[in-house]
Amino acid sequence: MGGAVRTHVRHPASDGEAEIATVSPSPAVRRGRFLALEGGEGAGKSTQAERLADDLRRLGHEVVVTREPGATTVGAALRQLLLDPDAQLTDRTEALLYAADRAEHVARVVRPALEHGAVVITDRYVDSSVAYQGYGRGLDPAIVLQLSRWATGDLVPDLTVLLDLPVADGLARARARGRLAGAPTDRIEAETRAFFERIRAGFRQLHDTAPERYALIDAAADPDEVAAAVRHAVQQVLAGDGEVLSA
Repeated sequence: MGGAVRTHVRHPASDGEAEIATVSPSPAVRRGRFLALEGGEGAGKSTQAERLADDLRRLGHEVVVTREPGATTVGAALRQLLLDPDAQLTDRTEALLYAADRAEHVARVVRPALEHGAVVITDRYVDSSVAYQGYGRGLDPAIVLQLSRWATGDLVPDLTVLLDLPVADGLARARARGRLAGAPTDRIEAETRAFFERIRAGFRQLHDTAPERYALIDAAADPDEVAAAVRHAVQQVLAGDGEVLSA
C-alpha cells in the first residue's frame, strides 16, 4: 500500500469538494492485516466482527478484535464521557474526544498487534467520525478526516467493510436487543432519526468517493448471508497471501 492516497470528501451542505492527500503506512511497519467494520446503529458490526474472527482463527491467524471508542484505559474513560447522556459537549469537543480515543487505540492496540503479525478487526474507525461528527453533526467532513488521520499517523485499513442498513431497520434491531428500550441509554442513542439518516448518507458518500477501499454489504440480509459476503470481501485481501477463507 505504498504511495499517496487521495481522498475526496463532499460536505452535504455544499457543492464544493475538499481534498486531502494522505500517505499510506509503509508495508514494513504493517506485517499484519487491518480490517474495519463500519455502519449505523443495529447494522450488526459486533456480530460480524466475531464471526469473521472465528473464520480467521480457523485459518491459523492470530486475531485481535477491538472497538472504538473505549478499547484502552484512557479510551474507556473517554467512552464514558462521550456516551454520558448528561454530558454537555459541543460538536467540536465531541470530535476531538473521539480523535483522542483513536490516537490511544492505534498506539496501544492496533499498531502493536499489526507489528506482531496479527489480523486486527476493529468495530468502528475513522469513517465513523467522518459520518457521525462530519455528516451527522454538520462539521466539515474533510477537517474531521484530517484530524483522525493525524491522530492515527495515517494508518488506513486494508479493507473497510461497510454494513449498510436502512435507518428504521437498524433502530428496530437495536430496540429488539434492548439497547433502545425505554429512555435512550447514551448521548448518541438520544439523537433524532434525521441524524441517523445523515450518517447513513455520509457512509454511502464515503464509499462512492473511494469504492476501492470498501466492501459495501447489504446488512438487511440474513446474518449468514452477510457473513458469507464479509468472508468473500476479506478473501480478496488475503488472496495476496495465498490464503482462502472457507465457507
